[in-house]
Amino acid sequence: MADIKHPSSLSDLQALFASTTYVAVDFYADWCGPCKQIAPYYANLAKQHGVDGTLAFAKVNVDNAQDIAAAYRVQAMPTFMFFKEGKQVAVNGNKMIQGADVKSLGAAAEKLGGLAKKKAGL
Repeated sequence: MADIKHPSSLSDLQALFASTTYVAVDFYADWCGPCKQIAPYYANLAKQHGVDGTLAFAKVNVDNAQDIAAAYRVQAMPTFMFFKEGKQVAVNGNKMIQGADVKSLGAAAEKLGGLAKKKAGL
């Protein structure tokens, strides 16, 4: 079971990419209502599917980590993106999920979790 990571700069996020095969990132803002609504669900997905060193779940506060938000052109919150070996990838046909879309986010986490567990030999 892996904890949610909180990269606060682009170099923090790149270090996470370097140490973890798959990374799911939640771009959020403290003032965002839908972000607050989906936060407990995202935390539960991280507990269910996170695999240390293989699949990490991260949360990026777009107001505090503006370099990350700018690098990935995040314009709406929440936005969820998925990465494999540091490159953005589509999961179940979605390169990103915008808004508090529980169904799509759950399906993406399940798919990544399965890939991570297979890779980790679990």
